[in-house]
Amino acid sequence: MIKTIGAFLVAVICTYILGVLFIGQGNLANVAEMGLTIKFSDRVDTLLHDVTHMTAIYLPLVTISSLIAFPVAARIFRLKPDLRLIGYVAAGFVALIAMHVIMKMVLGLTGIAPTRTLFGLFAQGAAGAAGGYLFHRLTEKKVAHS
Repeated sequence: MIKTIGAFLVAVICTYILGVLFIGQGNLANVAEMGLTIKFSDRVDTLLHDVTHMTAIYLPLVTISSLIAFPVAARIFRLKPDLRLIGYVAAGFVALIAMHVIMKMVLGLTGIAPTRTLFGLFAQGAAGAAGGYLFHRLTEKKVAHS
């Protein structure tokens, strides 16, 4: 149980950091399209700022969406254990995309500007997929080979 909780926290932090990275870089790409020059230091500063300042809103959303997705996936694996890897990756992917789509449908707004594009939305899904993969790897049982 402790291992699972630890793996969950690591997966959520991974998803959060990647998601924030994709959000910030997506925003900077929009700024660059307006003709402004974006230096590498601007990209690093944006990442550091976003990682430390999006914890109050974005981190809880990532946590809740993962908290729904991973147990649902785990129940499926009881029937089909061979799907564990693809299942957790898919669960993380769908969780992050669903989070943004649900916010849009319920609130009528896109809280994260880069998710207005299909690429930006899929980048968020990729962050979730990475978290799902990490959760799978951290919780898989090691099989001894003879």
